[in-house]
Amino acid sequence: MLILLALICVLHVATIVMLFISTIDSSWYIMGTNSTDIWKKCIYVNNSYSCVDVTDYENQDYLRAVQALMILAVIFSCFSIFSFLVQLFTAEPRRRFFITGGIHMLCCLCVMCAASIYTAQFPQPKSQWTAGTYGYSYILAWICFCLSFINSIIYCVLRKKGDD
Repeated sequence: MLILLALICVLHVATIVMLFISTIDSSWYIMGTNSTDIWKKCIYVNNSYSCVDVTDYENQDYLRAVQALMILAVIFSCFSIFSFLVQLFTAEPRRRFFITGGIHMLCCLCVMCAASIYTAQFPQPKSQWTAGTYGYSYILAWICFCLSFINSIIYCVLRKKGDD
């Protein structure tokens, strides 16, 4: 049981780290040497990168929604690991970790909604960015969705070991 709990904690911490990387790093969409993410667009000009805040020069309200959802996902994931540790030491034997699983499911839903909105809205038709590909931060977001979903199911199924 101790090994299982350790593996669940490692999976959860890995998910949090990947969520941070996915939210912060600037490679949600890549076209050649240019890249964009949910915070800025970086364009390679004259042997240097020039980065501009994406919400300053374009009407991209969907990016504000993606930003908010990814931040909420990180917050919910951090709350759920804290909730897991609290329930681990205070819950009665043979009780399930429903609160932790529910909070982590909210994290999962936030990541799914953020990545789905980004997929549906970017790149815009007739944009200079239509010839690119999705970057590793975008792929990490979808991997975090899968890991969060699996982890939340594990939390809901897992029972605290009783005194037999």
